[in-house]
Amino acid sequence: MTFELPVYDEPDFESERLASCPDAVTEPVTKRGVAPEGFHATTIFPEYVRLDGRWLLARESRMDCVMVAKDDATLEVTEFRRLESGDRVVLGRVEDGSEGIFVHPGGFSYAEEVSEAFTFRTGRTRETSYSMDYDRLYEILVHERENGYIVWVAGPAVVFDYDSRNAMVGLIERGFADAVLAGNALATHDLEAALFRTGLGQDIYTQVSARNGHYNHLDTLNRARACGSAEALIGQYQVDSGVVEACTRCGVPMVIAGSIRDDGPLPETIGDVYAAQDAMRGHARRATTVIGLATQLHSIAVGNMTPSYQVVDGRVRPVFIYIVDVSEFAVGKLRDRGTLEVTSIVTNVQDFLVNLGRKLL
Repeated sequence: MTFELPVYDEPDFESERLASCPDAVTEPVTKRGVAPEGFHATTIFPEYVRLDGRWLLARESRMDCVMVAKDDATLEVTEFRRLESGDRVVLGRVEDGSEGIFVHPGGFSYAEEVSEAFTFRTGRTRETSYSMDYDRLYEILVHERENGYIVWVAGPAVVFDYDSRNAMVGLIERGFADAVLAGNALATHDLEAALFRTGLGQDIYTQVSARNGHYNHLDTLNRARACGSAEALIGQYQVDSGVVEACTRCGVPMVIAGSIRDDGPLPETIGDVYAAQDAMRGHARRATTVIGLATQLHSIAVGNMTPSYQVVDGRVRPVFIYIVDVSEFAVGKLRDRGTLEVTSIVTNVQDFLVNLGRKLL
């Protein structure tokens, strides 16, 4: 059966309730980086603002930001730090249209949910059945390869296992990745695996610790820094495997964000947190599917920058967001932090990738 995107049910702005709503109030910024009091903070859902008698949809949204009404009758969703003096910020804390702001959380049609007051197993745990989630994800990825923008957010566990590392490489090579967002650890240990066949000194297939293996990732970092870049390292040391090599060879952009505890780091690692955020948000703006793999903090970061919808060729469509982790706490955290449309899968990330690879590669 051919995969079809859920249909978006637009608000009825001709209805008496919404047709009679006033225009939203705006107020100019007087100090750079500071919003006027009473600003409206955005959500992950489609949001409409009434200006000059017209309801406008905010495009390229992001939660916990502010809306700026532009002179060309569009809305820009932006971070506080980007506000410039004179920007007209939308004000209002009521989201039912009565202040000219309408948030539309129920816009996409999905299968009916059970509405009984008492049911078992409503959460997402290690006991949950994920068969349908896998089948749906297979269909989504095949569809998105031709029609969307697939962003992977990956932790180092992805490359600590021989088979999951190869599966991730296969997904990149087969066009199932438009961007990979990660920390210094994933890239470092992936290159370590290419040079030494270890991840943090442990063989990625046999799990046997190598003699002096704790030096392997440090030697990898040192060599990369001597070469000047990971790409130069790949060429000089004839690296022919791994996620970094596949991204480089296939032209898939890879954002490597730094953290306080990084060693090295790789020359490509972005140490400025806001520069890293900007680089990641560049892909979150385009994302139609996001899959976070065994990296709680990066998944929350990207999830919070990704809205539940995109406007593609004038059509509002959903953004599919997944988080995969062996920890129930980790998969629940993203939802707790406001990304309410996330699908969580509690499983070993290596098994998850191997499962995808067997179906899609």
